Amino acid sequence: MSEVTVKINNKDVSVEDGSTILDAARKAGFDIPTFCHSENLKPFTSCFICAVKVEGGRGNLVPSCSTKVRDGMAVTVESEEVDAARRMALNLMLSDHCGDCLPPCEDACPASIDIKGFMGLVAEGRELDAAKLIREKAPIGGALGRICPRPCEDACRRNRVEEAMSICSMKRYISDSEYRELQGKRDLPAPGADTGKKVAIIGAGPAGMTAAYFLRLQGHAVTVFEAHKKSGGMLRYGIPYYRLPDVVLNDQFGNIENLGVEVRYNTKVGEDISLKAIESEYDSLIVAVGAQSASSARVPGEDLEGVYAGIDYLASLADHCQPDIGNKVVVIGGGNTAIDAARSALREGADVTILYRRTRAEMPASEWEIDEALEEGVKIQYLAAPTLIEKDGNGLSVECIKMELGEADASGRRRPVPVEGSEYKINVDSVITAIGQKVDAVFVNEAGIELTRWGTVLSDNKTFMTNRPGVFACGDCQTGADIAVKAVGAGRKTAVSVDQFLKGEEVKGEPVLFNSRMGELNDVSEKLFEGVEECPRVEMPIISEAKRVSSFEEVETGFSVEEARKEAARCLQCGCDAANDCKLRDYATRYGADQNYFGGERREFEVDKSHELVKMEFSKCINCGSCVRACAEIKGLDVLAYVDRGFVTRMKAPFGRSLVDTACDGCGECVKVCPTGAIVMKKEAQPV
Repeated sequence: MSEVTVKINNKDVSVEDGSTILDAARKAGFDIPTFCHSENLKPFTSCFICAVKVEGGRGNLVPSCSTKVRDGMAVTVESEEVDAARRMALNLMLSDHCGDCLPPCEDACPASIDIKGFMGLVAEGRELDAAKLIREKAPIGGALGRICPRPCEDACRRNRVEEAMSICSMKRYISDSEYRELQGKRDLPAPGADTGKKVAIIGAGPAGMTAAYFLRLQGHAVTVFEAHKKSGGMLRYGIPYYRLPDVVLNDQFGNIENLGVEVRYNTKVGEDISLKAIESEYDSLIVAVGAQSASSARVPGEDLEGVYAGIDYLASLADHCQPDIGNKVVVIGGGNTAIDAARSALREGADVTILYRRTRAEMPASEWEIDEALEEGVKIQYLAAPTLIEKDGNGLSVECIKMELGEADASGRRRPVPVEGSEYKINVDSVITAIGQKVDAVFVNEAGIELTRWGTVLSDNKTFMTNRPGVFACGDCQTGADIAVKAVGAGRKTAVSVDQFLKGEEVKGEPVLFNSRMGELNDVSEKLFEGVEECPRVEMPIISEAKRVSSFEEVETGFSVEEARKEAARCLQCGCDAANDCKLRDYATRYGADQNYFGGERREFEVDKSHELVKMEFSKCINCGSCVRACAEIKGLDVLAYVDRGFVTRMKAPFGRSLVDTACDGCGECVKVCPTGAIVMKKEAQPV
């Protein structure tokens, strides 16, 4: 057959006469996206995602999968105009696409841990594989599984049935199971080949040590400078051992050191060594100092002897240097640090009262932490604000005023307003203030690194790079005091950026993939829960109240194997089974598509699970027709058809039948050509 020559983006390409533009472009090395096209099927031209521009004449955009080349044709396959056309096609398809790329729990997890994946592995009895899966995103799962405030559980769709999955507790179970099964060891990945590059990290907390872990996996040498004598940051010095034991911290952070991470303890940057001295020795620098300075309670007398900052009090307990707090203690604050300090003081034998200026509904502390504190005997005075602390004999007198709630403030919580004439006093031995932490980043600013007006380190939210090339900042020093799982996610993402910088690449940060969502928890269709039976959540076993109040023994004891397997079986396995192999997601990411660009109606969740081998989710279908054609052209069957017309057209078994009532033999040809995960092989049908 004769050949013709065409220009593809000004590049001459010779192809056989009768070839399509798509054939020619691929021969020239251009990657044109396709949905309805398959090498084994006739051209169909239904999606227009493969649009290209034919120059000259009318300069039309045409589908490259079916348009034949002609000699001398000039075609543009990559340009802003072509990209815009493809983006528009994607926006149209996504406007009628009802499906989740990610499960809502994973979407809500700041560390992006594959929760669906590890639940499924536990259900199959594969705890060691589950531990490896968690470490792909978070190297300290055993610590997070004890203290995380669980934003994933708030998003869990099981809430619509009865209660959320015990996601946090399952992470702990998986980590503990690996520790037991491997007799105190971990199946850690090996460090990468030595790159010759050196990275310095300031702070051995969750952000800094997570970054160190992932940088070692890339083969970079890592040195961490830590002011304390042990690693862990706020996880060690801000959380009591009854929640997160010393042995767990030593295991979790010790594993990271075992990868070859050097930690220089008792080294405070800015005092023991200058930031400039560190910069001169290393190829890149990460600031991850955390927020370990107590915020002022703004109460006169807070500097008196016997008044302790909550974070300092907890740090002294971590170092086994308990101060003498006496028999009666008041704690000021309503967050988790206040609760931790109160429960710790109780364990030291004190009678403890928390003063909080709003009601319980506004307390930022975790609900279960408040419940456990009350169970143990901590008292809480709501709508009470301290106004003055004074010496009173051998103790202290705390003057308070009663409050009432007014209008909402900037935080969204109703502002507490003093009730005139309601003053009263409490006589105590000690006062613990716990109203927040702040970042001490003066040494960073002195080195020319910019700070925000809140005193945190200014760095890009995606790349984490500061105003100084090669200098990055992550964790609480960037965000202000926040949850540990967010610091872990930031540490991993920062490591990606640092690796790019060290390789001389453009620093873009961790790729952000398109994520289709069905909707918020209370917005998704009831059809999603049809056939789901109620099954109570497995609650975490705890030690007796008598043991709890008399020691710092860990309160929660962990799931048994039977309890964990039962809990894992409750998982609805939300999200798309084809999320990691989905053309629609890949192209939506590449072209920056917007699922909500077009408003209006959207198809609702609809699934056919009747067949033993194949599952069809019609709600994910983009009507490319590939499945219908594959069944007809490859198998010679009419199992699937175009059902209905116009907006309500669906690819499904005709005449209202379920897939099991057709001639479908589960060959999987339709699965191979489906670009969206609307048709997948059931897990039990897939090869192991």
